[in-house]
Amino acid sequence: MYEAILIAGFGGQGVLSTGQLLACAGMLEGKHVSWIPSYGPEMRGGTANCGVTISGSPISSPVVTEPTSLIVMNRPSLEKFEGSVVPGGLILINSSLIDIKATRKDVRVYYIPANGLAEELGNARVANNVILGALLELTGVVSLDAVEKSLREVLPAHRHNLIPLNRRALETGAALVRRSAAARAG
Repeated sequence: MYEAILIAGFGGQGVLSTGQLLACAGMLEGKHVSWIPSYGPEMRGGTANCGVTISGSPISSPVVTEPTSLIVMNRPSLEKFEGSVVPGGLILINSSLIDIKATRKDVRVYYIPANGLAEELGNARVANNVILGALLELTGVVSLDAVEKSLREVLPAHRHNLIPLNRRALETGAALVRRSAAARAG
């Protein structure tokens, strides 16, 4: 098992914390993990991305240059990173904020209205976990339960009251792609 995930968007969209959740969940499951953040000078509004590698064997390089999966939360990130995904890879696009389609034909692409679904849940700040739930469902890289446990590590203590909402966001994203996969198959 090997998954190299690149997560990209604007600062404040939960890009880095999503990567931390994945890495922490991978550690909880006894997998080899790496997490490398990268962000612009502004914490909110600037560009941010991180690479997360989760593997069943030791990781030779923590740098994600050829992701097997890409999560993009904004249009500039799609434009910048779409071409880096390996053929046969996966791209998850936040269609609430990205008004263009992917151009690649050699990858699987899912359009997730992450912000819209998060707002329906009552808090736009869980959009990152909506799209993360979709990734978990499509790749099985880590379990949803491990990610929920990781929320206790990644979120500050005063935000632990939001863990049930984040769990619902993860489940919402997973359910969306399950329905989409069923529709594609039928």
